Amino acid sequence: MSSQQPPQTQTVLSLGLPFMDDNHQEFDDMLSQALLASDTELLAEWQALINHATLHFGMEDEWMAASHYASAKNHQTQHLVVLQVMLEGLQRGQQGEFDAVRQMVCELKNWFGHHTQSLDAALALHLRSVGTRPEDGFVPSPNNRHWDRRGGGIVERQPR
Repeated sequence: MSSQQPPQTQTVLSLGLPFMDDNHQEFDDMLSQALLASDTELLAEWQALINHATLHFGMEDEWMAASHYASAKNHQTQHLVVLQVMLEGLQRGQQGEFDAVRQMVCELKNWFGHHTQSLDAALALHLRSVGTRPEDGFVPSPNNRHWDRRGGGIVERQPR
């Protein structure tokens, strides 16, 4: 393991939407795990972070599309840039540059806190304004589709 000390764990801001908060907490926990990983564990932890981020960002992108979120382009661009950097980190790790990956984990943890408190907070506010039901992750859409967190993905709206 690197002699680099991990930063203090940053508490992820609760946005009051359990389907977002649970996902954010899981990602933050995975970041903390990666910070403590040995060299032999680091690439697997980093790959797990990439997999989670791909799904996490994809879900948010679907919510933004389903709810016609006006600031979606900026938010999605940030997701794409971060995923690209994470993939570059994987390549560096595969070349044995573990300190570079550890630095990326630290930077990603800092970025994630800011992203959650700014762009995701704005998205949560928007989702509430269009009638999202926090208890079940229902995200209404004018085209009669919604995000179903139980089954995953965008599905046709079911009558209540």
